[in-house]
Amino acid sequence: MGNRVPREDFEWVYTDQPHADRRKEILVKYPEIKSLMGPDPRLKWIVCMMVGVQFLAFYLVKDLEWKWVLFWTYVFGSCINHSMTLAIHEISHNTAFGNNRARWNRWFAMFANLPIGLPYSASFKRYHLDHHRYLGGDGVDVDIPTDFEGWFFCTRLRKFFWIILQPLFYAIRPLCINPKPISQLELANVAVQFTFNAFLYWLWGIKPVVYMLAGSMLGMGLHPISGHFIAEHYMFLKGHETYSYYGSLNLLTFNVGYHNEHHDFPSIPGRRLPLGCTTLIHEGRRPALTGRFPTQNTPTKRGS
Repeated sequence: MGNRVPREDFEWVYTDQPHADRRKEILVKYPEIKSLMGPDPRLKWIVCMMVGVQFLAFYLVKDLEWKWVLFWTYVFGSCINHSMTLAIHEISHNTAFGNNRARWNRWFAMFANLPIGLPYSASFKRYHLDHHRYLGGDGVDVDIPTDFEGWFFCTRLRKFFWIILQPLFYAIRPLCINPKPISQLELANVAVQFTFNAFLYWLWGIKPVVYMLAGSMLGMGLHPISGHFIAEHYMFLKGHETYSYYGSLNLLTFNVGYHNEHHDFPSIPGRRLPLGCTTLIHEGRRPALTGRFPTQNTPTKRGS
């Protein structure tokens, strides 16, 4: 992503993705990791608090001047809405109510979706599981840029505009790479979300709606908190395609920075991923946290 010169293609590999094998290896050596799996009882209360904070913000911005609406949208609303998308990411792994209550997780994700303004949660669940199963798989993993993106956005200026438009590409890419039939949950997500948006406009006017939608677009685009989109799976060093970040922004992103660890153990809630790292770090026992993209008997590409 940081290259100054154009690249004509992705780097292709034909090896299997490493995380399934790494998971087995780690569990054989450190079976205590299993105790970290399962739902996070705090998650649902944190999500409810964040939704409540945004509802309060909707009320507070309704009478502000437009310049202050836009200021608070970028400084505060975009951070909360980005964090809400990662709460939905957590819920997509059934960490709110557990695997035995999958339907509860789906409807709770729609509730978490309300302050974002765009119906997102139901579709994200379907495509994100493919991202874990077929990491880097051509025509399957929609987290990896298309060939057009890799070809066109090849200079610093173009990449700058690509970052600004990241929410647009993230939304359109699945329709181009791996379109799926619309499900009933997706239709319900759209109906619930647009009903909420209309009610918000009827109740407090246009400013809260702008705060909500612009916050989502800005928070997923040109914003420091969205840097993890690039850091997670874009190749900076040859042979290293999955990265982890252990800095303070994890406090706002449900520890999504622990990304190698998350792909190794997607059933461990983000709050417990640092505990897993602590378990493995003792006496230098932590396994190497780099790997290669999957193939599933097909070629895969690395983001560059």
